[in-house]
Amino acid sequence: MAQAHDHHAFTATAGSRHRGRLKFVLGISLTVLAAEVIGGLLGHSLALLADAGHVATDVAGIGLSLLGIWFGRRPSNDARTFGYQRAEIFAAVINAVLLFGVGIFIIVEAILRLIHPEVASAGIMTIFGVVALVGNGISLAILRPGQGESLNIRGAFLETLSDLLGAIAVLIAAALIAAAGFERADALASLLIGILIVPRTMKLLRETVDVLLEATPRDINMAEIREHIQSTPGVLAVHDLHVWTITSGNPVLSAHVVIEDIVFDRGGAATILDELGECLSGHFDVEHCTFQLEPARHQLHEQTTHQ
Repeated sequence: MAQAHDHHAFTATAGSRHRGRLKFVLGISLTVLAAEVIGGLLGHSLALLADAGHVATDVAGIGLSLLGIWFGRRPSNDARTFGYQRAEIFAAVINAVLLFGVGIFIIVEAILRLIHPEVASAGIMTIFGVVALVGNGISLAILRPGQGESLNIRGAFLETLSDLLGAIAVLIAAALIAAAGFERADALASLLIGILIVPRTMKLLRETVDVLLEATPRDINMAEIREHIQSTPGVLAVHDLHVWTITSGNPVLSAHVVIEDIVFDRGGAATILDELGECLSGHFDVEHCTFQLEPARHQLHEQTTHQ
């Protein structure tokens, strides 16, 4: 039996490539947070305070993301052969759980305000709503290039998008209060903000849990990978095929590949190994692959059942 590996050096995690963007957005979010807390207290607006709570969660989440990226950049060693790359995913999970809690709290408080409405200042809501709108718009533009690569960046992007929609809801509520004296508009805007938060949080949490469970990445088609491997000249079959994700943008594959006895005996294993590595990285963007190459006669010695 021969075991072969396609050795590709691990690059920086997807989130680390956008660390500067996260830092810039963190500064903007802190500014928006301070503005909305001041505006909410001065204007007696639950909508502003609700959005401030959301932004506070963003600040904590981005801080966790930056901490996770810092851990993820630490080198691997014999005790942690993949280094600390998965720290980014743990940060994303904590971020999602915090955000979910804030969303539920906002919904409950909004319902209470609907039952017992309080008068909010439309003028103050408008001023600080515009501040939040501009700040979140800038943050979205900064995060957009990286949100397709990293779960942490995507989480920050979705949270900022929710903040932007929340700011719009605040401005609409302010207009309704000013134009029609509709006191419950503030509570309704708060309820909308909470409803916007929860579904996006559940989606992010589901994706991060999939990584922790080492589920097959959503953009990977196992049937196609199996077909490509088996179509390589000299390959008879493949079993024990696994694809999982260490962290965002870092898929890993391992497989046992059965090759013809004559190819194995004539030293053709190295050629097949090169072809498999090129196939996987070229067609499926899987850079780190581990293949165990087995001659067909080796199957007689297999003691386990393979898929």
